[in-house]
Amino acid sequence: MDFHRYMRAIRKSWWIIVLLMVVIGGLAYGYSKRQTPIYSSKLTFYVGSPALADSSANATNQFAQDRATSYAKLLSSDRLAQMITDAPGVGATTRQVAGEISATAQLNTVLIDVQIHDASPARALAIGRAVGLSFPQLVDELDNTPSRTAPATVKLSVVSGPTTPKAPISPRTRLNVLIGVALGLILGLALAALRELFDFSVRSAEALAQLSGIPVLGTIAFDRTVKTQPLIIDNLAYSPRAESMRQIRTNLQFMEAAAASQVLVITSSVEAEGKSITAANLALSLAETGKQVVLIEADMRRPRLSELMDVERSVGLSNVLARQVDLDDVLQKWGSEGLTILPSGTIPPNPAELLGGARMRELLTELRSRFDIALIDTPPVLPVTDSTVLAASADGTIVVFRAGKTRRWQLQAALESLTAVQATVLGCVLNMKPVSRRDASGYAGYYATAIGADQSGGAARGRRRLVGRLIPGVPKKSSTTNRPAASPATSAPTESPASNGRTKAEAQSAPSKVPAKAAAKSSAAKTQVSLAKQQEPRERTP
Repeated sequence: MDFHRYMRAIRKSWWIIVLLMVVIGGLAYGYSKRQTPIYSSKLTFYVGSPALADSSANATNQFAQDRATSYAKLLSSDRLAQMITDAPGVGATTRQVAGEISATAQLNTVLIDVQIHDASPARALAIGRAVGLSFPQLVDELDNTPSRTAPATVKLSVVSGPTTPKAPISPRTRLNVLIGVALGLILGLALAALRELFDFSVRSAEALAQLSGIPVLGTIAFDRTVKTQPLIIDNLAYSPRAESMRQIRTNLQFMEAAAASQVLVITSSVEAEGKSITAANLALSLAETGKQVVLIEADMRRPRLSELMDVERSVGLSNVLARQVDLDDVLQKWGSEGLTILPSGTIPPNPAELLGGARMRELLTELRSRFDIALIDTPPVLPVTDSTVLAASADGTIVVFRAGKTRRWQLQAALESLTAVQATVLGCVLNMKPVSRRDASGYAGYYATAIGADQSGGAARGRRRLVGRLIPGVPKKSSTTNRPAASPATSAPTESPASNGRTKAEAQSAPSKVPAKAAAKSSAAKTQVSLAKQQEPRERTP
């Protein structure tokens, strides 16, 4: 894993790293606070050899060093502990005293360092004083000859201590917390690296292009408002999501393979990747350019497009394919742009057979002659075969993948299924890609500044006309809501950059979406009544 990928793993899992640092540091703090404080008293002995004063200096020094090493172990003996327990202020058993005394002979010296560890600072000092008095007596009994004229073989002298304990030496809360935080940091970094190594999802456009081997038409940023406002209309016409759809539209227009493609299938590998919303917004973006676009809801298993576009779907594609109604009876005009919706209709028991039949091919041929572009929203590739059946008859296919959710094997399996039916895959779209706060705020700030600067100018009027064309039910101005639309002959043509060359009179005289939907519902109701009459058994005449 290279440096850039490792840094990306840290940015992705920073909250895990911080959480582990806080948790392990807190556990170390809690553990330290639950421990009993330990105090220490220190003293130092000097080992002398008066009886060997007449010998060589090296022999005397070597004898004293050997004795110091032995005395260091003798300081933890039960005999010395028994002598100390009788001292005033100790109040501990022999075993407790022996376990609290530790000694070390300094290397190449005749000094012995003694430490007494106890939970009470007063008792630690009392034991230290008792050691300073009792241990020389024990050495005299063991090594010195009881003679009045001969000098002592060994003489112990206290040269330092015993010290008075002022602060506990254990637990070291600050050090333990620092060690815990450092351990949490190490574990967090290791876990972040493991998550990155075992993350088989597609997260970037570069990875998507490398794994798929087909062009990436665009990347759609993650937007929290997509659940409540899925379409790029009204105030979302200037959002980063709308700009991403325009980028996809532009890339399609400049592709040689897509130049002659009139029927495009929009699909995905698995569910919940945003294919239906992508298809709807791409249709809106294409309709803005003046093209005649038909948006077909071919997902007859879980239709979502008619709900997004708010159109009637009781009668639609399935009824046309079953030759129950004509195509003109179910096409619904949406807005004042060149966008038409063909809903799914009655949910059939055999969607794949209907979509792969001869009637569907005839329908696609008719749509090619009547519209500039036909976008078909189909089910995902992997769960069912509906999309692959349609992709084989369409001019091109666009596959939508969700950043961070689509697995690599799902991507490859979906493309292999499309390749198996010789479908022309024009490109793919990476949807719901998380963006940094800096990039999102920079884009929003740019458009907020542009919109704020033109609120009183022609650009603001152009935006109102654009919103009016996309949502004909929205009034252009509050003062002219009930004003009748002027005729093109009497209205002065006023164009704006967002109106694609249409005049104000054309925008105001455009048909409303709401009456169109009401008419569609009425037409659908009449068609259902007609279908019901056709299915009634006829009476036989005698």
